Amino acid sequence: MSIVSRAFESPALIFTAALILRLVLFYYGIYQDAHSALKYTDIDYFVFTDAARAVSRGLSPYARATYRYTPLLAWILLPTSWSGKDGLWFHSGKALFAVSDIVAGWLIYRLLQKQGMEKANALKYASVWLLNPMVANISTRGSSEGLLCVLVMATLYAFETRRINLAGALLGLSVHFKIYPFIYGVSMFWALKSKPASAPNFTDFGSITTLINKGRIQLVASSLAVFTALNLLMYSRYGQPFLEHTFLYHFTRTDHRHNFSLYNALLYFSSADASAQPSILSAERLAFLPQLSLSCILLSLLPSTSYSLATTMLAQTLAFVTFNKVCTSQYFLWYLIFLPLYLPHSSLMQNGKLSAYALSAWVAGQAAWLGFGFQLEFLGRSAWLGLWASSALFFLINCWLLGIVVQDGGKLVRAKLEGSSADMKGDQEQKRIAR
Repeated sequence: MSIVSRAFESPALIFTAALILRLVLFYYGIYQDAHSALKYTDIDYFVFTDAARAVSRGLSPYARATYRYTPLLAWILLPTSWSGKDGLWFHSGKALFAVSDIVAGWLIYRLLQKQGMEKANALKYASVWLLNPMVANISTRGSSEGLLCVLVMATLYAFETRRINLAGALLGLSVHFKIYPFIYGVSMFWALKSKPASAPNFTDFGSITTLINKGRIQLVASSLAVFTALNLLMYSRYGQPFLEHTFLYHFTRTDHRHNFSLYNALLYFSSADASAQPSILSAERLAFLPQLSLSCILLSLLPSTSYSLATTMLAQTLAFVTFNKVCTSQYFLWYLIFLPLYLPHSSLMQNGKLSAYALSAWVAGQAAWLGFGFQLEFLGRSAWLGLWASSALFFLINCWLLGIVVQDGGKLVRAKLEGSSADMKGDQEQKRIAR
């Protein structure tokens, strides 16, 4: 047995390595910020911490321009206001996000074991997240996505362990924290069937007794209760600015910098005219229609088993991010969190060439965009044609990857259905013999 193989026999070793990776990047980031004009810390982190500082002074977090998040995030980051920007307390939010990454990795590890995977194999797949330098980099730069990812993974873990009320409560918290996890509520709803391996039956809509069951009532009630309670609390404290900046803003946002989206150039030119107001039929307002139709409706109807629910959620998230009008590197974490749960049963693991092509294409698509984006955003060169072409290329690559994930999800369910059918025939044969 090789040294690497033996390493995956020890959870303590892998989780320690994940912690060390983040500690190294954490302190390197502090050093780079102090000695380089190119800062390591994400600009969003300064927005978060400025909002937390405003809250510590009794002000609204929305006193900080461009804060577009729930006040809950500013409350959580209050310790960052206990020192100046050169003090360690200021960086405590990055530590929180990095630790959240590791907790999410532990939940992935536990879910893989729940599926019957041996400890060493579960650690190997969990390491796709735990030891991923991109994941560690984004969290230690101060992106809050690590905190969101642990909430999403905790939701899935609670659901898979049949704690439906807890899963619903965590889902409500996740959607309050950031809107997009609501798409998981639809797939979780359909997964709560008396025969979870079967596909959603459209005749269910014609019978209220088949559409509603105890699990679905628990999921909807608990998620709505937590989501509503948090929103009422924040609205009572901060009023209309809370609704405007946390939710409504995202329907008309025109962020174009560092945006991999196919809509990037359109948003750039739209934002160039500050006096122009987007019409009801503008791309800024209608971009969510194909996005939600695919991620929330069509893909959520993929039948889900204990093996395939994570695959369904991966497909939903990949579609949501791919078709979103704003797509930055930190959004990739939204679907990468499901990758370790998808890979063990995927065609990517069964076909080495396909896996290599998929990874190479995904990285190359980003590299092409970043090359033209650097020329435009940092060097001030006109690179619009190349930027648009690279955005289109990356979009098509992600659509291809989405097709692979959807096909794999279908294969999982067919295998489960065939297994269930064989078991049923075996039971019938045993009863016949007994008679």
